[in-house]
Parts: sequence; C-alpha cells; structure tokens
Amino acid sequence: MTSILQAEPIGKVVVGVDAHKYVHTAVVVDVVGGTQGTLSVAADRGGYEQLVQWTAQFGQVLGFGVEGTGSYGAGLASHLRRHGHKVIEVNRPDRRVRRRRGKSDPIDAENAARAVLAGTATATPKSAEGTVEMIRDTKIAGIRP
Repeated sequence: MTSILQAEPIGKVVVGVDAHKYVHTAVVVDVVGGTQGTLSVAADRGGYEQLVQWTAQFGQVLGFGVEGTGSYGAGLASHLRRHGHKVIEVNRPDRRVRRRRGKSDPIDAENAARAVLAGTATATPKSAEGTVEMIRDTKIAGIRP
C-alpha cells in the first residue's frame, strides 16, 4: 500500500498571501498540508522580489493563493505572473471559519494556501491588460474620446 508521502513528492509547495496596503504576509504550505514558513514583506516591488526569492528555498512553487487581487494584492499578482508563477484569487473565508481558527494575517495567509490546495479557490485574477483596462485607464485619467 502506498502512503500519501510516497504518492506525492515532497518539495512542492503552495504559497498563501494575505495582502494589505503596506504589508503582505505569506505562508508556505507543502502538498501534504505542513506549514513550512511565514514571512511579511513590504507591499512594493522590493518586497515582492523578496517574497519570490524566499519561496524558492522551499522547493517547486505550484502556485500563489492571493487575497485581494483586485485591490491591495493587484501589484503582487502582476509581479508574480511576470515571473512565471500561477496566481489564484482567494476570497476571504466566511465568518464561521474565521471564528473557528482565529483572525490574524498569518492565519489568513495559511487559509489562502489551504484553499488552493483543497481546490476551493480556482479563480484566475484579472490580468489588468487589454481593451477594457485601456478604457478604464482613460476614464480614470479623465480623457474624453
């Protein structure tokens, strides 16, 4: 009989990120559910690069589950995609789950990673490219056709 440890190669991880305005918190979870590490980085290009380099030490990154890819996590999601990583949009867990497990940035980041592992988070975030985004940018800038 094959155990789960033999069936899934170790060294594959998923990263969950709880994104906020100034600081993003990330948690690395391996494919068998073990938490491998936690890191908080600045919500800027330097912090994004630090996060990418930090996650590489844990093995093959299967994907990043990011909360708030349409707001505070948009810059991070874009950075990760440009570096060839798969990004999954993760919704905030419902209140029951939050009450049961507690509320903190590392817990929210871990929940994001576990949602990706469990397959409950599967949405691909918007790419912020293309015609619709050009129209949005011109509307924000106040340019009239």
